[in-house]
Amino acid sequence: MMYRTAVMTEQFDLNTVCRGDGFLFVRDGIGVAGRGIVCQVSEQEALTFLQTITPSQSSVSEHGPILFSLVPFSPSRDAEFLLPRIMFRKSETGDQFVTLIGESDDELSDEVLSIAVSQAIKSTPPRPQSNSYRVTPRTAVGHYLDAVGKTRDAVRAGVIQKAVIARDIEVLADDPIDVHAILLRLRASFGSSYRYCVNNIIGASPELLVSVHDSTVRSHPLAGTAPRTGDTATDKRLADELVASTKNQTEHRIVIDMVHDTLLPYCSYLDWEAEPSIVTVANVQHLGSAIEGALTEPRAHVFSLVRALCPTPALGGHPSEAALAFIDSNEGLDRGYYGGAVGYMDAQGNGVFAVTIRCAEMTDDKRTARLFAGGGIVADSDPYAELAETQAKFQAMLSAIIRP
Repeated sequence: MMYRTAVMTEQFDLNTVCRGDGFLFVRDGIGVAGRGIVCQVSEQEALTFLQTITPSQSSVSEHGPILFSLVPFSPSRDAEFLLPRIMFRKSETGDQFVTLIGESDDELSDEVLSIAVSQAIKSTPPRPQSNSYRVTPRTAVGHYLDAVGKTRDAVRAGVIQKAVIARDIEVLADDPIDVHAILLRLRASFGSSYRYCVNNIIGASPELLVSVHDSTVRSHPLAGTAPRTGDTATDKRLADELVASTKNQTEHRIVIDMVHDTLLPYCSYLDWEAEPSIVTVANVQHLGSAIEGALTEPRAHVFSLVRALCPTPALGGHPSEAALAFIDSNEGLDRGYYGGAVGYMDAQGNGVFAVTIRCAEMTDDKRTARLFAGGGIVADSDPYAELAETQAKFQAMLSAIIRP
């Protein structure tokens, strides 16, 4: 298998490349997109697979192919890796590249590349259309409230320090849901989140799990949530209350300590914000703390760090093993990829992975979308307040899907 990478001078939209049936991982216009599937790669092969793809003589070899990845919430389940036929990349420096996969130089010729690029970047925008929707709970509200209460009591009893309890709902549509249109709506409202589309999992995550670029490693954990109302004064008051909340500060500190302690052995130095700051998205605001460090040599592969961090206490709990067992016994749903990680990586071990939240799992016929939302439960948690938090979090995807 071979690849050819070329510099792109023509402007293109990563969302157009993805449409509704491709791949996308982008934030603020920077990221990657792809179309077609050459192959699916097992987790056991993923870290070395890209190194087996050789560059053609005409390739800009330092910018090679990437694998898109979905990591399940459960650590016992294998991650999924997919190699697109054609990939597009936009960097923070403004550079643009396209990479095409083939079996021979003939499949990577100027003519073949030109046709593949044209087909990928030129597409008509999605046409607005009416649809009818029905929203139904998959997790009964009463069950969720009981699970939150049990979790709070377990924390108070010292069984665990924190566990995240989630619930899910379904959106059923009469006609297929236009995924391309959803991605464009997410861009309009959540452009600074990590927007993704990988194998029927779509969403806009505000939380960076981990990124690696050469020797630099970054993470930006979030934990602690308050709604946004659209009124500046009210949102400022809610943000101040979030910062002052012992419950939310406790929840946040558990996450930060775990991420810091996990990354530190891989780093020559690791720095983090002394106090959390407010991270705002369209519908909610979070406590967040940026973490950045330098990897020691030989530097860790980004996916090795993903596996070490995932699931974080922001989606699982602490201590991890006890919290995950408690969730499995009391939550009552199979999360699948929700609460895991989504992102991409290259042959050098660089890449970016976000926590898979604010997401929808689409059925193959695109007539059903399964949405997830949860929150961290500690000793001071109130079940009804936690229910309201999940309702606020659902709005990210609901507002992008349901449009008259």
